[in-house]
Amino acid sequence: MENILSLGLGIIIFSFVITSILIVPFIDFLYKIHLTRRKEGGKKKVLFDKLHDNKAGTPIGGGVLLITLVTLLFALIFPLISYLGVYIESAYALRWELIAIFFTFISFGALGLLDDIVKTFGKPRKGTFGAVFGLTKMQKFSLQFLFAFINSFILYSKLGIHILYVPILSKVFDLGVFYIPFSMFIIVFFTNAFNFTDGLDGLASGLLLIYLFSYVVIAASILDTPLFVFMSLWIGTIIAFLYFNVWPARIWLGDAGALSFGAMIALIGLLLGNVAVLFVIGGIFVIEAASSLIQILGWKILKKPIFPLAPIHHSFLAIGWEEPKIVARAWLSGIMLAIFGLWLATI
Repeated sequence: MENILSLGLGIIIFSFVITSILIVPFIDFLYKIHLTRRKEGGKKKVLFDKLHDNKAGTPIGGGVLLITLVTLLFALIFPLISYLGVYIESAYALRWELIAIFFTFISFGALGLLDDIVKTFGKPRKGTFGAVFGLTKMQKFSLQFLFAFINSFILYSKLGIHILYVPILSKVFDLGVFYIPFSMFIIVFFTNAFNFTDGLDGLASGLLLIYLFSYVVIAASILDTPLFVFMSLWIGTIIAFLYFNVWPARIWLGDAGALSFGAMIALIGLLLGNVAVLFVIGGIFVIEAASSLIQILGWKILKKPIFPLAPIHHSFLAIGWEEPKIVARAWLSGIMLAIFGLWLATI
């Protein structure tokens, strides 16, 4: 445990330094190729435009840099760690665990990057509330479910994961082959929940940092070395990114980061075998997604909105809360949920 803790801290520092060196030139590159946020909406979306049009022009490719760095640094470091006195321990077949991790990380990132490119350079379409940019909902959800199915099949057939553990009740449910649609739902849900949350400067990336610190503790406690190294690298890059992502942001994750990172937090929870804890530690993401669903149901059933805007962070912005205050309070709530989730993971 002492060796793996030292390794993790060293990896975090290393990935932080590398990301810090590269991020400013990368931001300049994004400006140069004009991969920046566009104004969205139209006349019917006056409130949203009023709150967010000042963010137009901010680069949205941060996720591309982080995905690339974590992948390359993992390929560089992981083969060498056995020479540093750390025994490689994995709860699953190592090869297939790595395939599951990087297939999710890269495939959802590629989908998000495609959406970012279409949003930035493509022609707008007419939507319910004005101009709409990017891939259609059908295109995005179809590919998300396809990627989620491939990954769920790997989890079930190659890694042998098919049970659901419920803490407090101390109950274990064997889902059998139904684990595949179950895990597909979890992956797609958190993919979009994270994407919903990534709407204010520093909000999603700060909550992700809290999540990763929580789960790296769990990964270290069960000695899952590949997942521990992956998350340690990811933490270092997120810390460096967050410096430039806090209000007023100089760079955003974009859909490349949002879709990839949302899918990954679901996969980490599935790999570590405690989905209930995933919903607690990732509770703010769940609340953001739930508020969007409630808003949709309000329009469908009551023909009127439930909240001034959805997801819920937009409502706080609409009633006059300052953006940094919303983000800071979300982080504090995320910290308490993480503490509660870690407590659940220990009982």
